[in-house]
Amino acid sequence: METKTHPTYATLSISIKRYPRAASAIFQTYNDLLLAQQWSEIEIVDLPTCGRCGFRGRRPENPNTRTCVVPCSLAETISMTWLKSAFGEFEQPEEVFLAINAEDSSIVYYKLSTGITKPPV
Repeated sequence: METKTHPTYATLSISIKRYPRAASAIFQTYNDLLLAQQWSEIEIVDLPTCGRCGFRGRRPENPNTRTCVVPCSLAETISMTWLKSAFGEFEQPEEVFLAINAEDSSIVYYKLSTGITKPPV
C-alpha cells in the first residue's frame, strides 16, 4: 500500500513533509502506537532540534499518564545532546521512549529516564 493512501497519512502529512529524513520512522511509530498498541489521545509534538516530530499519548494500561515517544531509525546515530533536546522539547517528562525502527518494520521501544533511576522490581 502506498503511504499517501493510508488512512493515517492525512494526520501525519505535515510532519512527514517537514521531516522527510525521519518520515518512515514517524509513519511506522504512529501506526504502531495507534493500531497495534492502541494508544489514545495521540498528540503530534514538533521536535525541531531532533529533526522530527514525536508523540505524546495515553497507553491502555496506564490511561492517567501521558507517555512521550521519539521515533528514529536503527541506522541513525543518536547523541546525548540529541536525547537531552528531546526531553527539553517534550518539556522535561520523567521518561521518554525511543522507538527504534528497523528496515523490516519492526520497532523496539527503549525507556529513557533522566539521571539514575531504579529499575522496576
